[in-house]
Amino acid sequence: MSARTLRETATCRTLTCQVTAVEDLSPDVFGVTLEGRAEAMAHAPGQYLELQLDESTWVPFSIASAEKGDGVIELHIQHWPERDNSARLRNLLQVANQLTLRLPSGECVVDRQSERPLLLIAAGTGFSQMKAIIEATLHDQPERPISLWWAVREHRDLYAESLASEWAQRYPQISFQAVTEFPLTEPLASGERIHHHQGRVDLVLEKSGLAFSDYDIYLSGSPGMVYACLDVLEAKGATAERVFSDVFAYAPRP
Repeated sequence: MSARTLRETATCRTLTCQVTAVEDLSPDVFGVTLEGRAEAMAHAPGQYLELQLDESTWVPFSIASAEKGDGVIELHIQHWPERDNSARLRNLLQVANQLTLRLPSGECVVDRQSERPLLLIAAGTGFSQMKAIIEATLHDQPERPISLWWAVREHRDLYAESLASEWAQRYPQISFQAVTEFPLTEPLASGERIHHHQGRVDLVLEKSGLAFSDYDIYLSGSPGMVYACLDVLEAKGATAERVFSDVFAYAPRP
């Protein structure tokens, strides 16, 4: 099964921007706000940027905010203290620091010509890509149904749980399905469109009873997670041309 590509006309640009905010979103994830020239920071929902660590090292991150024309971009970054690049990046991402970026990249973007319901499946900080897609869809196609499935290891890894719950409580076309490998430490927010599932996300999807053929499906996570979900989606009737993921480009199956 392969993804249909949705090509953007914008070419990739190299630019300098400034770090304007850094905040801890959880013990392991921090949020970063970048600002630069509005035209240069333009991107489509679902795209990513690359941040330069040194002359030969560029690190990709999904853009966690929809395009607003103000030159502001949000990132959600997993911090791995034991990894050299992660430690270097954390030191680099200090308020007032200037950074070199390359953007936009990626063809896993929302098809604004489609009116099919969106099924968004994310693992960990893959939520950031889905956040940009949801924000853009609420602005551009406010009636389009969205089902967000966010898979993590344990409850604390749902670092933006309050935001996802707020969407489901506020917008009747949005549902939030939290998937954790371990039991919840406390109940999720109340709401008829907020649900919890325990287990591995591909196995949870297999038992969901959803008619996958009805959806435009976007996947964000590790190659192992994406392809495990893809096997389920394919077996349950998903339309190949309506399944999208950056993984299909950078880690294609043999």
